[in-house]
Amino acid sequence: MIKIPDAILTASGLALLLLPLHASADTLALPSDAVIGAQVIDDVVVEGDDGRRDDILLRPAIGLAEATHELPEYCVVVGDARQEGDRLRLTTKALTCIETNGGESDIYSGEISAAAYEADGSYGLAVCDADRCVLPSDHLFQLRLASRLEIEEQDNPSARINEQRRQAEGAGVANPIPAERPDPDSDPDTD
Repeated sequence: MIKIPDAILTASGLALLLLPLHASADTLALPSDAVIGAQVIDDVVVEGDDGRRDDILLRPAIGLAEATHELPEYCVVVGDARQEGDRLRLTTKALTCIETNGGESDIYSGEISAAAYEADGSYGLAVCDADRCVLPSDHLFQLRLASRLEIEEQDNPSARINEQRRQAEGAGVANPIPAERPDPDSDPDTD
């Protein structure tokens, strides 16, 4: 049985809240050498005896010159961080993305294997001082994929609900034109 960490469920819920909806491709795919710009959603502090923090939430970032690929705008990536000397080593494990186009959306959720690098290409993030690392949410860094990312589009229940709503509002076959019928409250002899 696969155990889904709370952070993935939180990330999925957060991603669903952030979206207008769309449909595009059947698969979200990136090559194993892809470089993506990223940032943490909230400031991350790693300190203490174990020097580790699990289930950190990341998002794609635009503006990293070294990026070779992009994730959809509405993505949440889940990763783990640990201090190693003067560097914070951050690796990813899961992502949920929603790719939008107009009133439709595609949802992708699965595993991702990537590591964080500074913008200059050095491994790990230079955000540590002694026994404490502070990674601010505005710190732009690279995520380099360790293996090919290929995630099939997930079922989108909200798209089905929206389609039913559009049909109920008169835009589809679920809302036929009513037949002419007499008003039950009116007296047919007085009309």
